[in-house]
Amino acid sequence: MEKTRIGIVGVGDISGIYLENITKLFQEIEVIGVCDLVREKAERAVEKYKIPKLYNDMYELFADDEVDLVLNLTRPYEHFGVSSEALKAGKPVYSEKPLAATLEEGKELVRLAEEKGLFLGGAPDTFLGAGIQTCRKLIDGGFIGEPVGAAAFMICRGHESWHPDPAFYYKHGGGPMMDMGPYYITALINLLGGVKTVAGMTKASFPTRTITSEPLNGTLVDVEVPTYVTGLMQFENGATGTIFTTFDVHYDTQARLEIYGSKGTLIVPDPNCFGGPIRLLRPEQGEYKEMPLLFPYQENSRGLGLADAAKAIAEGRDPRAGYQQTYHVLEVMQSFQKSSEEGRFVEIESKFERKAPMRDDLLKGVLD
Repeated sequence: MEKTRIGIVGVGDISGIYLENITKLFQEIEVIGVCDLVREKAERAVEKYKIPKLYNDMYELFADDEVDLVLNLTRPYEHFGVSSEALKAGKPVYSEKPLAATLEEGKELVRLAEEKGLFLGGAPDTFLGAGIQTCRKLIDGGFIGEPVGAAAFMICRGHESWHPDPAFYYKHGGGPMMDMGPYYITALINLLGGVKTVAGMTKASFPTRTITSEPLNGTLVDVEVPTYVTGLMQFENGATGTIFTTFDVHYDTQARLEIYGSKGTLIVPDPNCFGGPIRLLRPEQGEYKEMPLLFPYQENSRGLGLADAAKAIAEGRDPRAGYQQTYHVLEVMQSFQKSSEEGRFVEIESKFERKAPMRDDLLKGVLD
């Protein structure tokens, strides 16, 4: 079996789970080389995961004919620079979320991908896991009747208490919506379809944040982005939804996603995760019942979307996490801010159509 060879740009904290899964779980892709601005990080990854190549910079990686697909794991404000240069060099790109830090950057990436005829897409891929895929099957199967609405909440006090270098969460391309919103909106559009119109109100509650994690304990970070974002969505199918994301609030439950239908309510698992639990309320039951997971990939399977993209490119089918999805999600998120600034509803220009659901009859680590 010929494997798709992956070149990784950026080996920060998120890279660990990708490297674990690419080297141990997914059978049709392999890491051929890595690079990072901090060379020592790349050297450690090469040693730990027995990676064949260590590049001096991303341009050397892009110039390598043996690299079939670039995995962009840089910080959000660096996504555009890395992805655009990779596309210009003729390489397909799978990027960590978000696709870009601004809608203008996202449009340019899409233009480049279409001009070059190259794959562009990316995270999140949690919607491909057992939890969201089971929820999709339940909704499509009529278990809650006609979908009428949805509510999503991501509430926390920020990442500065645990992340070793959290400043980027409060810089250009960061904030709770751009950081965590992709999980929720990606889940919602895969359950309900594309978004038609949005409205939003946003603010930054505090001008600075204090890092309490090591090694930067005590460091002050200036806040440059909204940290309290409330949004309304109208979906193409007529359902309406609310989403609330914040880094400003003390709360005991971070994740909540509910889908309301004419015949019942579905509590969707944390969209930042791949598994469950899933709970369904039907009026004849009178209480929530936990539903079994019907698909594989219940554990942390980051890289699943990358493996799917590699197989899609090889087989000539549509990838499940292509730019039609990641750009639509970016436009929705950016439009909350636009709505807040301009005091009006914003029409979403991009269109989204759900791709085929995952299959449940394949060998683990092999995609269709």
